Amino acid sequence: MSKTNRFEKSITKLYRAFHNGTLHPECACQCAVGNICDNKDFWKHLSDDHGSIKLNYVGQVNEKLGKRFNGYSPSELLQIEQAFLQGCGYQLPLKHNHFKPHNPTDKTVQFEGLCAVITVLCKLDGIQDITDSPRLLKLIIIDLHIR
Repeated sequence: MSKTNRFEKSITKLYRAFHNGTLHPECACQCAVGNICDNKDFWKHLSDDHGSIKLNYVGQVNEKLGKRFNGYSPSELLQIEQAFLQGCGYQLPLKHNHFKPHNPTDKTVQFEGLCAVITVLCKLDGIQDITDSPRLLKLIIIDLHIR
């Protein structure tokens, strides 16, 4: 159960974004997938609704052509983003009149979203979910003491 390169890179990008304050669920460049895709928003054209896992025509074409974006297929990117938004407490798909957290940049909100993303990343790569690990809690405690 070794970690893949895409997993390691994604976790690193998300960790940096979380700690640098460049993680924002409502921004296509700064959300979970936006950060995984190097702060680009091209991925939002793979679906008609932010937070949906349903590929639109563009997404289906890219999926059928076997396209990968930083190691992830279009459908995997949508799964990751959906998990992030749900973890942050959004009602999906994202609509102006749907429920959303009062402060989407709150670290607790973002942390819940990141845990949901890590669970999906682990599942996609067939590795044990590290969010249930005492090691993760230890890293968080160490990080809090460093700050």
